[in-house]
Amino acid sequence: MATLLYRLGRGALRRRRLVVALWLVVLVVAGLAAATLRGPTASNFTMPGTESQRALDLLSAQFPAASGATGTIAVKAPADGQLATPEGQAVVQELVQEASTLPGVVGAVNPLQVGAVSPNGRYALVQVQFASGGDEVTDEQRTAYEEVGAAAEAKGWQVAPGGEVLGGEPEIGSTEALGVLVAAIVLIITFGSLVAAGMTMLNALIGVGVGMAGLFALSGVIELTSTAPILALMLGLAVGIDYSLFITSRHRQNLLEGLSPEEAVGRAVGTAGSAVVFAGATVVIALAGLAVVNIPFLTVMGLAAAGTVTIAVLVAITLQPALLGFAGNRVLPRRLRSTVDAAAPSEPVGEETVPAEDRSGFGFRWARFVIRFRVPVILVSLLGLGLLALPTPDMRLALPDASTATVGSPARVASDLTTEGFGPGFTGRLAVVVAGDDAQATAAAVPQVTAMIQRTENVLAVAPPQLSPDGRTALLGVVPKTGPTDEATETLVHDVRDAVGGVQGAEVLLTGATAIGIDVSEKLSDALPIYLLLVVGLSVLLLMLVFRSLLVPLKAALGFLLTVAATFGITVAIFQQGHLADLVGLDTPAPLVSFLPILLIGILFGLAMDYEVFLVSRMREDFVHGDTAREATISGMGHGARVVTAAALIMMSVFGGFVFLDDPIIKSMGFALAIGVAIDAFVVRMTIVPAVMSLLGDRAWWLPRWLNRALPNVDIEGEGLREHLEDRTPARV
Repeated sequence: MATLLYRLGRGALRRRRLVVALWLVVLVVAGLAAATLRGPTASNFTMPGTESQRALDLLSAQFPAASGATGTIAVKAPADGQLATPEGQAVVQELVQEASTLPGVVGAVNPLQVGAVSPNGRYALVQVQFASGGDEVTDEQRTAYEEVGAAAEAKGWQVAPGGEVLGGEPEIGSTEALGVLVAAIVLIITFGSLVAAGMTMLNALIGVGVGMAGLFALSGVIELTSTAPILALMLGLAVGIDYSLFITSRHRQNLLEGLSPEEAVGRAVGTAGSAVVFAGATVVIALAGLAVVNIPFLTVMGLAAAGTVTIAVLVAITLQPALLGFAGNRVLPRRLRSTVDAAAPSEPVGEETVPAEDRSGFGFRWARFVIRFRVPVILVSLLGLGLLALPTPDMRLALPDASTATVGSPARVASDLTTEGFGPGFTGRLAVVVAGDDAQATAAAVPQVTAMIQRTENVLAVAPPQLSPDGRTALLGVVPKTGPTDEATETLVHDVRDAVGGVQGAEVLLTGATAIGIDVSEKLSDALPIYLLLVVGLSVLLLMLVFRSLLVPLKAALGFLLTVAATFGITVAIFQQGHLADLVGLDTPAPLVSFLPILLIGILFGLAMDYEVFLVSRMREDFVHGDTAREATISGMGHGARVVTAAALIMMSVFGGFVFLDDPIIKSMGFALAIGVAIDAFVVRMTIVPAVMSLLGDRAWWLPRWLNRALPNVDIEGEGLREHLEDRTPARV
């Protein structure tokens, strides 16, 4: 692979104008496709095969009028008892009439007629039925719904439209640009050259632009959840910068060794580019592997992010060499450019022209410190990560509801007002579908189902049934005493399903946004151990191919598990338990979003293997060429620490920029990824890894001969390329 990439890098530099032109054409075409073919994103999380989804499908087929999105308008009168006065009733009637005539609305229910009024006569809930599902409600319809009740508010009433029709795509604004700005500063400090930093950033931005435009172009034919593009953006941008950073760093080293720009680029792409391809492949495999969980929206999220990572890899090994060809020696710090330019055409820039390698740098000093105190370092690191992981067993998963939305948002105002007037259960009502073979069977089953549910613990009320026109399908509303994400509500869902399971003559199914969230969370929780086992097994196999070792892959896998456990613990402590929540701008602690753990595992796996390869591959290279295990460990850390540190800081900056978004899902994703990268890069890979490697010594590189013969040689370190180059005289400056 290294030889093939070497030729690709040289070819890209020689034809750099063509390569740049082709990528710009791809970017423009993808942008035009996105502008013309882009479709809406979905905010619902469906789960085929679950009871809640079967109920929705049944409603859509037999009771379409009740299968559309619903809205709830919370109303608060200026004083207690005012809803019972003629003036108050007139205000409510006017509001109901206004809501029923909104675009896309089938009808609105007067709360005074159905008893949806609080005991003190001050609060009321107006039910609004839309013709289409929540994701099919247009922006114009949603805006009109959010603005309903202006006349009532002018009279001193409080009107708060809420329900599943609210939502839309999370907005990407200036806060995320802070992460990109920090990444740019890190690049400038790392390279000491504005040209190198700017080129690396430009390369990554072009890759992200192509990936995101292609993704939005496909959104017209595939259903994307609103969080899928955000995940693709943050991951594509982060790895795009990192991959370009690795190749540019190796290219600069090659220039300082006296190679011509073309030869330097070729070798950079052949060596660092091989590691980039491997690292990118691990991320893509882990993300695409989400498909084995068999959850459609998660599969789409994984494939969307995998697509942007694939584009980032392709851009790094083709466009980056072309841009480096335009830059020439300007990718070097100004103080070294004249040194390289002054070197004789046949002589490498060596000890007499460039200062000898400084083995007193931070990476070398840190490696010597860690090795000297390796046992205490390992124990302290393990203890610290163990303490951080303590909250992990308390992790609860759920889909977010309006009670965790940003304070002041329409959804949060409606939720708070509903809770204030009626209690938390009214914000997470359940829906029970009763479907019989005929109208008589349904009519006979409904009273039985109602009585069974009313006897169930934690049920506050059961609303009268709504019947389909043919009378075969009935829809009952169930109000819990507790909120949507409360553990007691989760227990209630199972209790209701157990209670109505034996009803004869009709099919009884429980659904609603709360039930869907519980079903999704349970399905993801069940899939998490399987996916974790798959990822860990994959990491061991891939690293065994790369490093020709048994202990190094096992050590890497265990380090990855430490990273995951500690990251989960910190995220649970802040986002679920509320410790230090103000630091991340979190308004309301709540269970973690259901798909966060499984996504975090997939993404951190790829990034962990990324850092493992760039650090340990240099250790193995030096060990194979005669260094002792201790010297190889110091050399690998010394040469790789600067680049890995910069890469980790860039990842943390990009991911951390999303913490400033108001959306709690995106906020928790950005935080968990940023913290996970920090733990894995600085604690696991740059502290525990060198300590353990020095402790293992030569045994770290042991592999049974039969297994060594059986495993294919992927040549990620460029050994085949080295042999190829020995047969030719490299060009000199």
